[in-house]
Amino acid sequence: MIPITDLGQQYNEIKNEISRAVEKVLAEGKYILGPEVTELEERIAAYCGVRYGVGVASGTDALVLSVIAAGIGEGDEVITTPFTFIATIEAVIRAGAKPVFADIDAKTYNINPAEIESKITSKTKAIIPVHLYGLSCDMAAITKIAKKHNLTVIEDCAQSFGAAIGGKITGSFGDFACFSFFPAKNLGCYGDGGMVVTDNKEYADKIKLLRMHGFSADYDYRLHGFNSRLDTLQAAIVNVKMNHIDGWIEKRVENAAKYAEGLKNVKDAEAPFMPPGYKHAMNYYALRISGGRQKRDGLKKYLTEKGIGNNIYYPLSLHLQEICADMGYKKGDYPVSEKTQDEIISLPMYPELGAEKIEFICGEIKKYFRV
Repeated sequence: MIPITDLGQQYNEIKNEISRAVEKVLAEGKYILGPEVTELEERIAAYCGVRYGVGVASGTDALVLSVIAAGIGEGDEVITTPFTFIATIEAVIRAGAKPVFADIDAKTYNINPAEIESKITSKTKAIIPVHLYGLSCDMAAITKIAKKHNLTVIEDCAQSFGAAIGGKITGSFGDFACFSFFPAKNLGCYGDGGMVVTDNKEYADKIKLLRMHGFSADYDYRLHGFNSRLDTLQAAIVNVKMNHIDGWIEKRVENAAKYAEGLKNVKDAEAPFMPPGYKHAMNYYALRISGGRQKRDGLKKYLTEKGIGNNIYYPLSLHLQEICADMGYKKGDYPVSEKTQDEIISLPMYPELGAEKIEFICGEIKKYFRV
């Protein structure tokens, strides 16, 4: 069996470091907002090239708190992609606002800047670009549109830690950037965790209030907040992984190159697009299968039977989900997203995957396509 990700193998390589970090927290007894949280906040902010990091309980909470801190609420609209995880719009809806979708680019699978401007109305307050699979959105175009219309930009960086454009890291482009430390991410903890980074002190201070019940000091409550603090134990684990993350991303990119080489003669399988000047973090290796859902689903079934892990991110665009039915969207509204949902499949991707396993996976895919 080759899993889609192998957290056990990674743990075995760093378990001594993890044990020392966890034992230190246990000995100190500072389990809530301990020094390891502050250390991680500073490290992540510095890595992204911004001034402030605020640890929260999950990537979803990072989005929710950022939307609220941006002053977005009832009657407002936020433009984002229909091809993403539900948390992206969940944050908008929790704040009382409405998600408005713009279709994606056929090559990158990210929100298409050319589709954004026509969606802007007097109610539009923000854009949430999602750096899908580990590839940054076209942030130059998006930030230009946002500046023109005075819109807040909240980057959804849940899948893009370490991705960059021209050396500028995702997380440094927007007013807010939201990271997830869910275990399957390329920088993951051993539970739930997340972080908001920003260059704006006012925003950072507001997130800090929101994550702790709106509590300032001495039971002085300034906002209606949440209980959303990053656990000290999880922060300690992510601090260990920060020591390895750049090397792990390099291995992911190397694995992607091996996949591309191994599948280059499979005309029905399209490797991930690598725009010039972009650094892909390769959180997922998303292969596009031409010919639609039937052929893609056939490959999925075949790989599963052969013990090769796989998944579909995402099988149904958000505008077609039942929970969005009251928003007035219908099939055909976002044709690029709808076509992509029927053709995409993710293969195993993790630093320790190695050439032998990739060769086996590619060989099985070739057998399926009779290459």
